[in-house]
Amino acid sequence: MLYNVRNTVRELRSSKGLSQGQLGAALGVSRQTINAIETERYTPSLPLAISLARFFEVRVEEMFHVEDSPADE
Repeated sequence: MLYNVRNTVRELRSSKGLSQGQLGAALGVSRQTINAIETERYTPSLPLAISLARFFEVRVEEMFHVEDSPADE
């Protein structure tokens, strides 16, 4: 069963006044990767999710959460 994963990356990034490019550079990924995560077209790997959480000083579970209902398969 697949689930929709939602995230608060855009809100956290905006609250720090960072562009997608700046966040990507800080984490060693492209601006396009940050955009894909923010628009929920891409769910990051666990190491990248942990890096994002550490960067924003939040728990992974605070940044990424699973919707209660499964995604359409």
